[in-house]
Amino acid sequence: MERILIVEDDKVIREELSILLTKNNYDVSSTTDFLNIEKVIKTTNPILILLDINLPNTNGYEVINKIKKVTSKPVIFVTSRNTLEDELKSLKSGGYDFITKPYNKELLLLKIRKCLDEYNPKHHKELVVNGVVLDLHLSKIKYQDKEIELTRNEFLLMYYLFLNYPNILSKDMLIEYLWNDKFYLDENILIVNINRLRNKLRDIGLDDFIKTVRGVGYKL
Repeated sequence: MERILIVEDDKVIREELSILLTKNNYDVSSTTDFLNIEKVIKTTNPILILLDINLPNTNGYEVINKIKKVTSKPVIFVTSRNTLEDELKSLKSGGYDFITKPYNKELLLLKIRKCLDEYNPKHHKELVVNGVVLDLHLSKIKYQDKEIELTRNEFLLMYYLFLNYPNILSKDMLIEYLWNDKFYLDENILIVNINRLRNKLRDIGLDDFIKTVRGVGYKL
């Protein structure tokens, strides 16, 4: 189920949004911990964020800057501000879309669905991180004028890392994703696969593309 995070200080609107989204088959989280939004994002791992602009002790523009440091997932501003300047600033700050309160429920749901469909990697032919291209159809990594073919496990590793960039993935998360079993498989199996993949990446000039976060896991 797709999880949406609501970042809103008004309790009535927060609960209203939660009910609306839940009725439309979304998994909903909400927060009023605006100053520690990075931690909230890592804990909830939403696929989309609904963000107010007028927040106590901060504002939506400061919050979205923090969000963009830990996730590339889209943000839709839902706000009582309704000027063209507000909308332009929201989009320039990295927002995917902008909708004003009181919002039309059908319009909000339509914008959310459109956003999620657009960001769905199944609709893409490739994913790109820092100039490195993962070809989803040919199972290849392309960098500058070079490319390498990937085995099934190598492709799944890269796909999961690309999808979650720039977040850290734990060894357990990777093992469960690749083999659907984090209890009986030795993590050495994962390490072997990572090392093989790194050797391939070095052949096309990517020496440190997969980074080890000591004691935690891996990230791009």
